[in-house]
Amino acid sequence: MNRTVRRAGAFALVGSLVLAVPVVGRLAVAIPAVVLAFTAAVDEGPLFELFARPGDREEDRLYGLIGFTLAATGLGILWVIAALPLPVFVGTVLLVAWGNLTSETVKQRYPDPFAASAGFAAGGSVAFVAGAAFAVSREASLSIGVQLPELAFLAVAGAVMGALVRAALFERDDPLVLWSVALTLWFLGDLVREPVPGEVALAVGVTVAFGYVSYYLETASVPGMLTGVLLGLLTIVLGGLEWFAVLIAFYGIGGLSTKFKYEEKAERGVAEDNEGARGSGNVLGNSAVALAAVVGYAAVEPGYVPLAAEVYLFAFVGSLATAMSDTLSSEIGAVYDNPRLVTTGARVDPGTDGAITWQGELAGFVGAALVAGVAYALFPAVDGAGAGVVFVAGVAGMTADSVLGATVEDDFVGNQGVNFLATLVGALVGGGLAVLALDVALALS
Repeated sequence: MNRTVRRAGAFALVGSLVLAVPVVGRLAVAIPAVVLAFTAAVDEGPLFELFARPGDREEDRLYGLIGFTLAATGLGILWVIAALPLPVFVGTVLLVAWGNLTSETVKQRYPDPFAASAGFAAGGSVAFVAGAAFAVSREASLSIGVQLPELAFLAVAGAVMGALVRAALFERDDPLVLWSVALTLWFLGDLVREPVPGEVALAVGVTVAFGYVSYYLETASVPGMLTGVLLGLLTIVLGGLEWFAVLIAFYGIGGLSTKFKYEEKAERGVAEDNEGARGSGNVLGNSAVALAAVVGYAAVEPGYVPLAAEVYLFAFVGSLATAMSDTLSSEIGAVYDNPRLVTTGARVDPGTDGAITWQGELAGFVGAALVAGVAYALFPAVDGAGAGVVFVAGVAGMTADSVLGATVEDDFVGNQGVNFLATLVGALVGGGLAVLALDVALALS
């Protein structure tokens, strides 16, 4: 066992002290005081070496342990004064502590970044469920059996979120991981109501399988893959399998389109970086609006948001129709000559922001039509007219992307920001037309 694994094990043991909270309640505030006193008193020797990270040795202070303890203490304060659910508090601390240990252990044999992230997610999920179930068992009138499907969903969602933050930012930034996971799960816990066990298992299995395939085919980097898995998991549980099917249609076709004549696009200087593998920023740029629509849809029943559920559905498919349309337009249109700037019609070099070709535009129309067709086949609320709305939303968003590329990209926002704004346009067009249709139907009834 090397030094890194031993240190992770020591942190896991310290993190496990959070299990005392469900037993002794608020008296557990003494625990962080003891840990912080320990860090103040120990600045050398075997115990210092056990907990010290590389930067700690330079300062002769266990700042890594201090940061972890203060972050966990902050979550404890939220539990006391702001009703952070106890299972989320306890489970999150254990998730990060034991997820780190599992990740470091896996890395000793499999140094691949995917294996390290998978280890964190697996170990963290198990630790969360164990700790959260223990916390639930200590609360009167709560049944663990009823809670387990929800705890399993929160565990996997939190573990993937934590793995994503570690992979995309800095893997040893425990305070950021702790707070990101806890606040996300606190929010999700208010939206998820007694999910079906089989649905949770299916959601986890399907999203992880698609995530691995995207990584294996090099259509997504590790952060991009983790982002996709998280979005897919939330989409299945908060929306349903039909919503996930639309999302996967975009991921699959859009990801493969980046490989279309990749060598030729690379020679032209218009290919995606990293051999076409999508990163987390790219995935979020194209899917963040869709995720917001799924969350909005789930928040309708508890009364957290206005508007009908159908509005959020059309916003969802409208944003993804835009993403599909823009991706196919860009990836296929990039291999053709004589592009023109969308705002002036002037001939420009291939790869110029805002440049379009008729072949790319045609591919974009096909992309919007594909999403419209999938939505028509899967959602009863999307009839023939609804499919037309989705198509119009996708084309409108694609056009907005080109116009934004020609006018504000690089000067004010980057490519991912333009993608986000374009999908927002598609969502607003789709959702707006749905609102209009509902108003007309109400007026005629």
